Amino acid sequence: MKNVVVKDLPFELLISAEEIQSRLADLGKEIAGDFFGQDLVLLGVLNGSFIVLADLARAIDLPLTVEFLKISSYAGTMTTGEVKSLLGLSADLAGKNVVIVEDIVDTGISMKYLISELSKHNPKCLRIATLLFKKEAFRFNYRLDYVGFEIPNKFVIGYGLDYDGFGRNLPDLYQLSKI
Repeated sequence: MKNVVVKDLPFELLISAEEIQSRLADLGKEIAGDFFGQDLVLLGVLNGSFIVLADLARAIDLPLTVEFLKISSYAGTMTTGEVKSLLGLSADLAGKNVVIVEDIVDTGISMKYLISELSKHNPKCLRIATLLFKKEAFRFNYRLDYVGFEIPNKFVIGYGLDYDGFGRNLPDLYQLSKI
């Protein structure tokens, strides 16, 4: 198994780049089928979703636009439990089909905040796509419409996810090794 060290912590391979690409291709087809004949807005949650969104967008054979917003609820390897809105939404979402694209949903606090805030913009449809889902950590009961992989409740990096800003550029996903 391939291991990496990022900053001061060891990580071990969890999901390969090939597995990620295959799953995103499947999700893209599913989303295209669900919104056949309609326009779509992919709304990426920065910073982590930029790589996921880029690859997912290329896998969706529909007319679509891409928007981003930025929120934060992490410090180091732990969630703070608080959502900070850092960069607001500039697009008009009223009457549009919107798919929020996340890199990971763990506790669900950030997504709960986004659902509440984005619903105020009156989209026609609001769905959620996430590459990773930590079911053990999830505290809510809202639906995740498109899930790439369910993973254990461990800290992960790579493919857009980071540890203090580092590791986003890794093509595979890694979990924190036992120290």
